[in-house]
Amino acid sequence: MNICYKSLLFSFSLLLGFNNINLARVSAYPTSIAQNQVNQPTSSTQPLTETERQKLLEEGDKLYLGGQYTAAQELYRQAKPPFNRNQSVIGIKPAIYDPQKLTPAGKVYWRIAQAGLKQGLESKIFIPLKSLVEKYPEFIPGHIEYAKALKLYNRESEALASLERATSLYPTEPDLVKTSINSHETAKRWLEASLAARHFVIFNPNSPQVAEFTKIADEDLKRFQSSLRVKQRENTIANVLTGAVSYAVSGNFFGLISGIETTALLLQGESAVGEKIAARLKDRLDLITDPEVSGYVDEIGNKIALIGGRKDFKYEFYVVKDDSLNAFALPGGKVFINAGAILKANSEAEFAGLLAHEISHAVLSHGFELATEGSLTANLGQFLPYGSTLANLIVLDYSRDMERQADILGTRLLANSGYAADGLWNLMITLDKEKEGRSFSFAWLSSHPATPERIAYLQGIIEQYGYNRYGFEGIARHRQIKDRLQQIIDKDKLRQRSETDEPK
Repeated sequence: MNICYKSLLFSFSLLLGFNNINLARVSAYPTSIAQNQVNQPTSSTQPLTETERQKLLEEGDKLYLGGQYTAAQELYRQAKPPFNRNQSVIGIKPAIYDPQKLTPAGKVYWRIAQAGLKQGLESKIFIPLKSLVEKYPEFIPGHIEYAKALKLYNRESEALASLERATSLYPTEPDLVKTSINSHETAKRWLEASLAARHFVIFNPNSPQVAEFTKIADEDLKRFQSSLRVKQRENTIANVLTGAVSYAVSGNFFGLISGIETTALLLQGESAVGEKIAARLKDRLDLITDPEVSGYVDEIGNKIALIGGRKDFKYEFYVVKDDSLNAFALPGGKVFINAGAILKANSEAEFAGLLAHEISHAVLSHGFELATEGSLTANLGQFLPYGSTLANLIVLDYSRDMERQADILGTRLLANSGYAADGLWNLMITLDKEKEGRSFSFAWLSSHPATPERIAYLQGIIEQYGYNRYGFEGIARHRQIKDRLQQIIDKDKLRQRSETDEPK
């Protein structure tokens, strides 16, 4: 029986469990190469046709799977065009601490700000410091002093926002992260403090300060849990999961998770929240159970998830029978992917790039941050034109900083899995071309826009970290899965039409 889901309010939380994070596990093939080789394809006197390019990539895949990595890379280089040098690449400059390394203009900003702090003159403090962090974000002391000054003048929310942006750009700088943690702790934002410390561990698995930051994360998480229990006893906890996965059938709304369940689940941890919501979603979504398709998705997803760590998660991947592009990750590693996400990708590497990005949101606990702010919702009015299925209406409103973090971590996970590091970049290029001249978009793109800025930023990540563009592509197998998936979708549409055409 076909059910038309006319409305949805989606809101959930995730909590607990960050043990055994491991980003060191990599495939046998190098995931990064010398910077001057990363984006230098073999020169060709004549542009390749798309058929010729696909053939080269397929031949490269055969060599790669046979262990002939150097030969495979040579074919990948011939097939893939260089990055677009006509667009401005948004890279991240290496962090600096010495004011003498600033440009003359930067030194002036710093000098005026230091004088303003001594004199207590706001105009000489905030204008130069704000200019400094915006124009020279690589200067870490500028971020720290700006945040301290904002706190001194009771502009706490601005300080937290500034530090959030700074740590998303420089998650490996311990002094900056500690300043962010201290600001959250001062405001008794225990969960945010815990996550800030945990993010440092995730991005810096080999740092000698991992134990120190892990301890901070655990202690602040306990403080958060304690405050949650107090609110529970006082009956003042906000019902952040009321109607967590609400939907409308014939105009009637049903909230699937009550306020009582909300509190209990939050105290149990994020995996419990994810399992509860996933179980109820599975009852209401039309999922594809074809072993060939589901096995393909499980294999790719688990390979990437293993590198991302979070052994406390039981990762599960579900394919929704819908040809629109959408994907989202629930707490505890429950990932739902529309069939359209597979169909829109041209290779296994592109699809893996999308999965790596969504898995990164789960690893970094972004959903929990949204839930505690009460902003983890799906905007019904905005997304109805793109489809009427429940899965299409679930779109998480991640902040720009969260997207940046997921881009950085997701690209690392993709490269460390042995795939071509430009998988998500290539998918974004494809989607950007497809949306030209159309009056509609995809649900996933509403929160993950394929804008020139986003594409340039992904390119900057690959180039800055020296990730390998010439890893495994996976052309033939992905095409086989797409063909199988399209048959399933077409068969289902034919069935629906026949049911609609049946005489009443």
